[in-house]
Amino acid sequence: MTEQQQTVYVIHGPNLSTLGQREPGIYGTTRLDEIDSLLCQEGRARNLAVECFQSNHEGAIIDRIQAATDDASTVGMIINPAAFTHYSIAIRDALATCAFPVVEVHLTNIYGREQFRRHSVTAEVATGVISGLGPDGYLMALEWLVGRLRD
Repeated sequence: MTEQQQTVYVIHGPNLSTLGQREPGIYGTTRLDEIDSLLCQEGRARNLAVECFQSNHEGAIIDRIQAATDDASTVGMIINPAAFTHYSIAIRDALATCAFPVVEVHLTNIYGREQFRRHSVTAEVATGVISGLGPDGYLMALEWLVGRLRD
């Protein structure tokens, strides 16, 4: 019997599909498919499967979190809830059921932006938060998860 490959789920919230086009002065010029490609490449180099998913719909994101929770190969999750960060109790509650580490990532420093962006309801149940480091934040989250697997 072969051993099942370990999986890290990456979930991107609303409007992240427009990265590279939407407010590049704030969010940069890197497209979401470039971030996903780099994460998958880094995962393969570490013998991990990386499953990337983006949705503008809260329920679809919750369904993906629950699917990751039900997947015995899941060893971690990276999530950028985007606008849902600030008010989605439903996503927060779904994340609270995760028995694996969850790293919340934000491209911008949400604590240095508008007042309404400075509170994260999802961070309360995340293992850690990386904010303001652009696309590198995703790679740092993956590297941290890999380090946890070695420990």
